[in-house]
Amino acid sequence: MEAHVERDLEQLRARLNEYMARHGLRSTGQRRVVTEMFFSSQGHLTIEDLLEQVRAEEPKIGYATVYRTLKLLKECGLAYERHFGDGLSRYEVAWADEHHDHLICIECEKIIEFEEDNIENLQDQVANKYGFKLVRHKLELYGICPECQAKKA
Repeated sequence: MEAHVERDLEQLRARLNEYMARHGLRSTGQRRVVTEMFFSSQGHLTIEDLLEQVRAEEPKIGYATVYRTLKLLKECGLAYERHFGDGLSRYEVAWADEHHDHLICIECEKIIEFEEDNIENLQDQVANKYGFKLVRHKLELYGICPECQAKKA
């Protein structure tokens, strides 16, 4: 594992431990397994996706444990919960100082993450125009991906 990735993981773990200590929560073995699997994941996971990964390592971990752990990670700012219009909650790791937007295919539900400086600059200009101090934002663009367009052609 690259040194900067391990350092980022250590920061996530430290933030979680600090939050749990402040709130009188204890760290259990099952919670640690779920947390480590989530932190090492990529993309946007449903609870069921993470449960499947976790059970490959620890078959006795249940849905409720995964659900409660993701809820905890969301509450302490280490996970983002995303809704892309299909009725499912998806979660992604909230890396420090990392931001991206999403393109979502309405046919196959593929999700593409992207960063675009022009969009970021325009958002800042709009916020300034109306006197807003931006705290956070999310941009989700819905359409049909190239693969699904090709299938229809």
